[in-house]
Amino acid sequence: MKPRNQSNADDRAVSPVIGVILMVAITVILAAVIGTFVLGLGDQLGDSAPQASFSVDETTATEVTIVKTGGETLDTNDLTLSVNGNRIADSTASFSGNDWESGGSEALTHDQSEGEYTLRLIHDPSGNAIYETTIEVPAP
Repeated sequence: MKPRNQSNADDRAVSPVIGVILMVAITVILAAVIGTFVLGLGDQLGDSAPQASFSVDETTATEVTIVKTGGETLDTNDLTLSVNGNRIADSTASFSGNDWESGGSEALTHDQSEGEYTLRLIHDPSGNAIYETTIEVPAP
């Protein structure tokens, strides 16, 4: 007579197979998460540049007036002006307030002589240029 608590030969392999599949799945998921942070991709998840549009209203020998024509409200403490790849010091190119809303304009001082220059507004937390244009500085 055969004992009742003994399982069939067909049922014995089910538990080990499921266990191996779960262990492989957990290992793959852990490897993907750890690999993402080791390669530095996890650090960039929250740092995205805001979306906004601008236009240059007026350029003189000492300042450029930029109008924000649309997009998100910007915190001006996060912005830097760059002319030909050189960042302008905060004391020179300072913004008039903390928030820059659509329709608002900013007159930013620069110390460039006459000629053609590439102007960029850089969003410092993300490191991205949110506006880039070429300006012509007239002779004084």
